[in-house]
Amino acid sequence: MEETGKPAQHGYWMPAEWEPHSHCWMGWPERPDNWRDHAVPAQRVFAKVATAISKFEPVTVCASAAQWENARSLLPPNVRVVEMSMNDSWFRDSGPTFVVRKNNTKSVAGIDWTFNSWGGVDDGCYKDWSHDILVSRKILEIEKLPRFPHSMVLEGGSIHVDGEGTCLTTEECLLNKNRNPHMSKEQIEDNLKEYLGVQKIIWLPRGLYGDDDTNGHIDNMCCFVKPGVVLLSWTDDESDPHYERCIEALSVLSSVTDASGRKLEVVKLHIPGPLHMTNEESGGVIQDVEAKPRESGTRLAASYVNFYIANGGIITPQFGDEKWDNEAVRVLSETFPDYEVVRIEGAREIVLAGGNIHCITQQQPAIQ
Repeated sequence: MEETGKPAQHGYWMPAEWEPHSHCWMGWPERPDNWRDHAVPAQRVFAKVATAISKFEPVTVCASAAQWENARSLLPPNVRVVEMSMNDSWFRDSGPTFVVRKNNTKSVAGIDWTFNSWGGVDDGCYKDWSHDILVSRKILEIEKLPRFPHSMVLEGGSIHVDGEGTCLTTEECLLNKNRNPHMSKEQIEDNLKEYLGVQKIIWLPRGLYGDDDTNGHIDNMCCFVKPGVVLLSWTDDESDPHYERCIEALSVLSSVTDASGRKLEVVKLHIPGPLHMTNEESGGVIQDVEAKPRESGTRLAASYVNFYIANGGIITPQFGDEKWDNEAVRVLSETFPDYEVVRIEGAREIVLAGGNIHCITQQQPAIQ
């Protein structure tokens, strides 16, 4: 059902990702002009992710009519598979942003942002997103949840909240003219406050180096792990182009307070690599005019910050870089001492197409 007004006016706010979930939503990859080898390697990794999350909370995977049977065969019986049309499988961005409120009981609703394929016809990742713009609405209809439509272009991966009034984002993405050229920074802030129920926006200048598909989403760069504590994608290599960005971000995070007036503690999470797309990987993608090309030698936007927080589990990407894979697990285990850290080997297959585990998942808060 469509709601009028703005979520905050109705008492809704966006909870932190570590708050209890009733559900996790995922899509199913198939388009051969973005996923190599007709998405077969990626589908195996998506199945690993869904299986891992399903040990902690219910999971629904949405697959097209052409892929439903294939998805069903690759996923365990406890993962629900539903038929849904989509242009691609990045449900963090095309799916709804869930918000909650507490009156006598807790209730959940969804924000249906406008999606434009990360930049529209000229700058986006693919030219037809007519199915993706309906994903949020379909999910909310399945769940029979109130829907707050919004004309502002925004993807879920471009925001991260602490559940206590603070939102992290990047200027590189939200102020990009390929999203909302008619809106000022102040107007965007006002809309985030009105729809997410936050009181303070912390703007990092840029996202991860090489994250050109999303124009620097925050979920590849930085995230809250609890109120007052953030994880930051980091490198000690001064020759790496990302070094300038992480120093820049650290400067901002060290100089601001959150909505509660706390200084932020910054935990550094070293990036892998650098990793680059190989000739074989590029050659497995059908390069056409409908989707952004995947060229050999391209720096991959690989980040361990792009993990999923499940109910008691941290589902984290592993890129085949033993040193930094192990270091990421160590840092995440220390940061989330009460969670089981689950490694997803082969997550390189997801980053080849422009994102990672956080990008392909969308948590639905539990009603308590």
